[in-house]
Amino acid sequence: MIRGYVFIISAAILWGLIGIFSCLAFAEGLGPMEVAFWRAVITWFCFGAQAAVKKELGFDKKDFPLAAVFAFLGVSVFYISYQLAVKSGGAALASVLLYTAPAWVVVCSFFIYKERLTALKITAVISVILGVYLISKSGAGSTGERSIGLAAILWGLTSGFCYSLYYTIGKYFSKKYSGANLFVWVLPMGALGILPFVDFVPKSGTAWMILILVSIFSTFLANQCYYQGLKHLEAGRASIVATLEPVVAAVTAYILFGEAFTLLGYGGAGLILAAVLLTIYKE
Repeated sequence: MIRGYVFIISAAILWGLIGIFSCLAFAEGLGPMEVAFWRAVITWFCFGAQAAVKKELGFDKKDFPLAAVFAFLGVSVFYISYQLAVKSGGAALASVLLYTAPAWVVVCSFFIYKERLTALKITAVISVILGVYLISKSGAGSTGERSIGLAAILWGLTSGFCYSLYYTIGKYFSKKYSGANLFVWVLPMGALGILPFVDFVPKSGTAWMILILVSIFSTFLANQCYYQGLKHLEAGRASIVATLEPVVAAVTAYILFGEAFTLLGYGGAGLILAAVLLTIYKE
C-alpha cells in the first residue's frame, strides 16, 4: 500500500508541473499550440516504444471512428485548451479548472448512460458551478490584482470537459486495450489535429528540454506512475491522493511566478476539490 501511495503522489506531482513547464516554455518564446503539438508527438514516441516492446500494436478497425473522436477531443482540443488556460489564466487556475472533470462525468453519464442523478451527484455539480463562479470573481497574479478573464475560465472548463472523456470514452477502450496500445494510435491523430494551428518558432536547447520534460515526465511517466499505483490501491483512494495535483500546481506557481488567488478564489478552488471528493465518495 505504501508503494501505491508513492506512485500516486509521484503522478500527482508530475501532473501538477504541466502548467509550470508550459509557463517556462512560453517564456522561451513558444506558443500554446506548439507546446501542445510537441507534447503529443514526443509522448507518442514514448508510448510507441512501450507498445512495440510489449507487442501491443494491434487495433480493431471497428474502434477507429470512436478513437478518432477521442483523439480530437481527448488530445487535440484537450492539449490546446489546457495550454491556452495556462497562458490566459496561469498554471494554478488551469489545474484547478481541470478538476471540474468529475462534474462533467456526472453530466455526460446522465445523458449518455442514463445514470441516475443522486443528491450527492447534484451537490457535487452545484459545488463545481459555485466554485467556478467564485474563481471568476477572484483576482490573479502576485496580489490578486489581475482579473481573471472569461477566456481563461472557458479554456479551463473546456480542458476539464475533455479530461472527463478519459473516464467516459476511455472506459470503453480500457476494457480492450492497454494505455500504450491505445495512445500509440490516438496521439498521432491528435497531433495532426493540432498541427494546422501551430506557428513553429526557432527553439533554444532550453526550450527543447522543457518540451521533453513536460512530455516524458509530466505526461508519459505520470501516466505510468498512476497505473502502477492502481495495482496497489483501489481507484477511490488513488483518485483522492491524485487531487494533490492542483495543490502542487498552485504552490509551485506561487513560488516561481507569484501566482495567487484572492480569498474568494481559494474558496472557489476548495469547492471544486470538495466536489471531486464527493464524486469519489459516491464510488
